[in-house]
Amino acid sequence: MSPEPGSLDELAAVVADGAAGDAIAHAEVSVGFLTQQGVRHAGRERGYRNHVLSLRVEDAVGSCAVEPGALTDELVVDCAGAPVRELLRHDEIAVRIAALDAYLMWRRPHREHAEQVVVQRGTSLQKSLQRAESVVSLLPPGVRRVLVIGVVNSLLQRLRERGIDYLPCDRKGGETEWGEPIGTAAMSEVDGCDAVLASGMVAGTGTFPPLLEHCRRTGKPLALFAQTGSAALPWFIGSGVTAVSAEPYPFFWLDGGPTAIYRYSTAPQEDVR
Repeated sequence: MSPEPGSLDELAAVVADGAAGDAIAHAEVSVGFLTQQGVRHAGRERGYRNHVLSLRVEDAVGSCAVEPGALTDELVVDCAGAPVRELLRHDEIAVRIAALDAYLMWRRPHREHAEQVVVQRGTSLQKSLQRAESVVSLLPPGVRRVLVIGVVNSLLQRLRERGIDYLPCDRKGGETEWGEPIGTAAMSEVDGCDAVLASGMVAGTGTFPPLLEHCRRTGKPLALFAQTGSAALPWFIGSGVTAVSAEPYPFFWLDGGPTAIYRYSTAPQEDVR
């Protein structure tokens, strides 16, 4: 294993060479699928949509969020039966990340290495707020201003309730539920915050490498809430990443019943169960 990979592609390269076990030599994807979701929680003014590529390796499913329409049905179906090692070098970054995520989740299951937190049954908003409480609790004490990359209004609500100032950033721009402008250039804002809370989607946008380098250099806390790359991003814990809220498929928004997330951290964790 490279001592400090700077991106998921660098991690994928060493995994392809056997850094996470020689099972990579025969591992194959058995199922590929695309989940498309639209939501507007009751009582909220704004909605959002998600498209997620998921690949299955043995008993594990890895995922990567994509822009709507970015992947063809043929590309997704072609992943089924393909060797993982081959997909780790695929031209499409979402395929590389989903394959890496699935393989690492198979070889290093969350349940064996992280604290499980159950998001209890409820409405879509209730479950969103439960998850947000668990994610926000991964920030260290004393944080005053957080750069939030990948705007989720429930996370912002929980930060507001704790009296923590934040700068919201998202490639789509727009406004938060409270009419606050959403920036689109995260790295131009990072110096003005004393912690970062970022979606796992940064792994597929090019934001993760400079963000990781900044946090390694400055020691600034970096907590990730990850559906994309949930089993891959914990490999950066202690090497620029301080905490990960890892949420494997099926995600909380797919089921009204109990669902699980897993918390990785370099520090003692607040009990939110």
